[in-house]
Amino acid sequence: MELHAWFNPYRAQLSPNDGSFAANHMATKYPQYAYRYGKNIWMDPGAQVIQDQTYNTIIDVVRRYDVDAIHFDDYFYPYPQAGQEFPDYQTYNSYKASGGTLSLSNWRRQNVNNMVQRLYQGIHAEKPYVKFGISPFGIYRPGNPPGIVGFDQYEGLYADVKLWMEKGWLDYLAPQLYWRIDPPQQSYPALLNWWLQQNPQRRHIYAGNYLSQLQVSGWSVSEFERQVALSRQRASQLSLGNIFFSMKMFRDNVSGVNNVFKSSVYPTPALPPAMPWLDNQPPATPTGVQVNSDVISWSADNTGDVRSWALYQQNGNQWALVQVLNSGTNAVRVTPGTYALRAVDRLANESSEEVVTVQ
Repeated sequence: MELHAWFNPYRAQLSPNDGSFAANHMATKYPQYAYRYGKNIWMDPGAQVIQDQTYNTIIDVVRRYDVDAIHFDDYFYPYPQAGQEFPDYQTYNSYKASGGTLSLSNWRRQNVNNMVQRLYQGIHAEKPYVKFGISPFGIYRPGNPPGIVGFDQYEGLYADVKLWMEKGWLDYLAPQLYWRIDPPQQSYPALLNWWLQQNPQRRHIYAGNYLSQLQVSGWSVSEFERQVALSRQRASQLSLGNIFFSMKMFRDNVSGVNNVFKSSVYPTPALPPAMPWLDNQPPATPTGVQVNSDVISWSADNTGDVRSWALYQQNGNQWALVQVLNSGTNAVRVTPGTYALRAVDRLANESSEEVVTVQ
């Protein structure tokens, strides 16, 4: 299991009922850049001190905690509120007074672009193995692809996701494809195909699936079985997984989703897909591998490079991953058969295998 630390970088408070701010909270330290917008309090993404505080906070998490990734949600500038302009005019006017020439929309997009690029570079400078991913709103702009209608995040949230993919400022993209397969105006496969085509740097795409619709709108579990199947059919285009919102559906086993997923969607273990642009060096091959009755054992890792051990079993001419064991494990009890053991590092690079037969 990986831990991806989730952030909304600029949303300071969800509702007035959330209580007062701590003394070191951004909205307390920089009240001139904390705006009531709708029910939220929002920090100004155009203010340099807010950009720096956001960046420094996230880098501090990377530095002090053993996280596998930093993950941004779809909120950058806030979703527009009817009849209410986001009140960053003083920050924008200061930008223009200093010689800036960008329009308001382009200036806002530049603020977001700068933060995405800065974080991608800063995270990897601190810890090269920590991934950076974003789950944007599922429609880039209406008409992309043709026939798609809906909210325009490029003009509404000032998120130029296509640019980030072109520049390679992400390790994975998880577009929130929160619609059914069949309706043409927001078609899950049409949108997935479009995002897969916007990936010149060959980053991973993990489609976001709105599992809460099991409860909210009565969608069937079979809808999500089909969505996962469609995603897997495009694995050659780097559609390499799915992210489900919300985990409450699994916690409560709504509509028996856990039973279906365990039996037919995710019946076997799997390793995360490797990211060779971050690290393509496999760990050393396991040593000391031996069989004693029905137990396979091996030497403990003394390199610090092993995140887990992958145990495969031979079935005819095929090998199947049957267990992923933590790095502290050095023995496993198995049934008779032929097995292969590989070491796996934290970016899912696998060593060559040691093969043994258990009688």
